[in-house]
Amino acid sequence: MQSDSAATPAASAGAPPALVGPSGPVAGGSLIPTLPGSWYTDPGVFSREQQAIFGRQWLCAARGGDMPAPGQFQVVTAGSESVLVVRQRDGRLQAFLNVCRHRGARLCLEESGQVGRYLRCPYHAWSYELGGRLAAAPNLARMPDVDRDTYGLIPVALREWLGYAWVCLAAQPPSFEDTVIGAVTERLGDPRVIESYAPADLAVGRRVTYDVTANWKLIVENFMECYHCAPIHPELTSVLPEFTSGYSAQYHVGHGAAFADRVAGFTVDGSPGFGRLPKVTDDQDRRYYAVTIRPQVFVNLVPDHVIVHRMIPLAPDRTIVTCDWLFDTAVVASGQDLSRSVELFDRVNQQDFAACERTQPSMNSRAYRDGGVLVPSEHHIAGFHAWVRDRLAEASELGQCCAGETVPGCGGALSQARPTSGTRGGVSRAATGN
Repeated sequence: MQSDSAATPAASAGAPPALVGPSGPVAGGSLIPTLPGSWYTDPGVFSREQQAIFGRQWLCAARGGDMPAPGQFQVVTAGSESVLVVRQRDGRLQAFLNVCRHRGARLCLEESGQVGRYLRCPYHAWSYELGGRLAAAPNLARMPDVDRDTYGLIPVALREWLGYAWVCLAAQPPSFEDTVIGAVTERLGDPRVIESYAPADLAVGRRVTYDVTANWKLIVENFMECYHCAPIHPELTSVLPEFTSGYSAQYHVGHGAAFADRVAGFTVDGSPGFGRLPKVTDDQDRRYYAVTIRPQVFVNLVPDHVIVHRMIPLAPDRTIVTCDWLFDTAVVASGQDLSRSVELFDRVNQQDFAACERTQPSMNSRAYRDGGVLVPSEHHIAGFHAWVRDRLAEASELGQCCAGETVPGCGGALSQARPTSGTRGGVSRAATGN
């Protein structure tokens, strides 16, 4: 839980409109407005977000270590696209749209796997080199005019960082340094701080996937604040007592929440975890740091492990969250019991996601038609709301969303909130690892 701002932000252009209460607009002060409820339920808003945000920003897609050998691949969802991430023979990762250039069939149907020299479409047997070039197709020799580079797979921009493959669907991706690494700089003061934890060199000790019946923005907002920590996170506040104040870690650049004096490690019962990661400094020891990398990544840093969340929004009221617990490779290889370290944040995740699921149905209520309010310890969330509005407005100005429709955030009036199902039940989870 953390603030992604060094200080409480002032109102800025693109911020949500003034809150309308029973007696008219509510002035500034302690309470400032949230986004309207329709922003969390309207399929039209969600569609625009898929284009303007998840179709244009850098997204954390896959763990590189899950594809160590040439020909290994993963199929991931990025915005509204299916993306294929493939390990090349020279060790690099490359990404492509998972679409055959012949008639549009999905090239790879499995979530992961391994091929030899070629990626072969199961429909008409068009085959592509690992680097995307068209290699073969039935009767291709009789079509000498077909350029094999032109009809290769459509590439997707990819960067490797922190041991993950980050992809961007935009034809001209935004600066990775300014957006992704910039988020770490804004929170920690120096991007090199995260290198002390060497996430790329760690091993996945446990992975849990949560199917959350809530809008992705509710999950981001929840992670950004700790006003809820005392009421719903008894285990977390026992380890990090400053979170009982309602302020997250924190309004000051580079601040990490200190462990309680009685606590030996970042575990569910405060018992010792594992040895400090080799490059973690004395100043970083016994502290918890967290970073939000918009739009879909949370990074949590503690002395002996790193926790990475990545989200995939599937519908206005459904988000898949994958959480990796990364430990020193020797710890994972030894088969040591990781359960006490994993259980702490697994409980936090389940508590958070249950709260988001309790909130989601009310986004359709007339009580939340104009939105809710943020108390002072949550004011920085308004910066996230403004960021969402600005991304949709920028895409609208470039003609890359809205298609002539009047959509919230794109300069028009609010569309009517349409009900979404919200009937999938509670958080479901699937775990892998030790």
